[in-house]
Amino acid sequence: MAVKLRLTRLGAKGKPMYRVVATDSRRSRDGQYLELIGTYAPVGECKVDINDELAIKWLNNGAIPTDTVYSLLKKEGIIEKFNALKKGDK
Repeated sequence: MAVKLRLTRLGAKGKPMYRVVATDSRRSRDGQYLELIGTYAPVGECKVDINDELAIKWLNNGAIPTDTVYSLLKKEGIIEKFNALKKGDK
């Protein structure tokens, strides 16, 4: 099973809100997911709330983030933490 970190859409027309989730890559965009990692609200004041520990856990388990999720993780500094842990730094 290939696990991906990707967005699922919520919210009304013109007012999107997204969940960052770990899901099987074969599932539909808004289908079942394995675990909720965070939220992303791009409208108005851009709000990103991602749980660092869960994101790093899934990255360690081999989950592949989509391009958008990768940029959100990078913006939040999670990719740097993951790379530091991978190298053995603290």
